[in-house]
Amino acid sequence: MKNIMAEFKGSFPDLQLCPATNQPEFAFIGRSNVGKSSLINMICGKDELALTSGKPGKTRMLNYFHINNKWYLVDLPGYGYAITSKAMRKEWEKMIRSYLSKRENLYCTFVLIDSRIPPQQLDIDLLNWLGEARIPFVIVYTKTDKLTNEEYEKNTQAFKDALSETWNELPLQFPSSSKTSSGRELIINYIEQLVKQYEQAY
Repeated sequence: MKNIMAEFKGSFPDLQLCPATNQPEFAFIGRSNVGKSSLINMICGKDELALTSGKPGKTRMLNYFHINNKWYLVDLPGYGYAITSKAMRKEWEKMIRSYLSKRENLYCTFVLIDSRIPPQQLDIDLLNWLGEARIPFVIVYTKTDKLTNEEYEKNTQAFKDALSETWNELPLQFPSSSKTSSGRELIINYIEQLVKQYEQAY
C-alpha cells in the first residue's frame, strides 16, 4: 500500500484567496453525505485528515491538502440536502463553480457517487455541466462494501444508462470503499499518472 504524506494547508472561502501554486490540483466533490471525507482520509491513509460527520454540510470552504509535496487535494463543499439556508447554498454553489471553471491548476475533478442509490438528477446535472464547461473529471462510486457484486453492477449500470442519455462516451469510473480501502491504489495510481503528465507539460 502506498504511503502518502499529507499536509493540511488551509480552508479558503473564495477562489481569489486560494494559495498560489505551481503544482496540479485534484478536486473531490459529491452530494452531501456521499462519504467524501471518509474517502479522502482513506486515500491519504489518515483517520482524521478530513472532517467526517453523520450530518451533511460540514465542509463549507475550499480545503487544501498538500500531498507528497507534488500535488494538492482540494476538498470541495458537498451539494444537495445540507441543512443550511438557501442563501448559503447559493454562495457555496457560486464558490464551487468559480473554482471548478476558473482555477488554472485544477487538473482533474473526482465526482463521488453513492453506489447504493438510484441515479440522482443533482449528480447528472453536475456531470453535464462539467462536460459542457470542458472540465476534466472522473467518477468514483463510494460505499461499495455495502453492496453485493450483483447490486453494485445493477446500480452502476443504471447510472451509466442515465448518463448515456446525454453522453456519447462515458468518463473513467472507479469503485471505492473507505471501509475496506478498495479503490485506493487505483485512484492514487491514476493521480500519479496525471501528475507526471502535468510535470512534463509544465
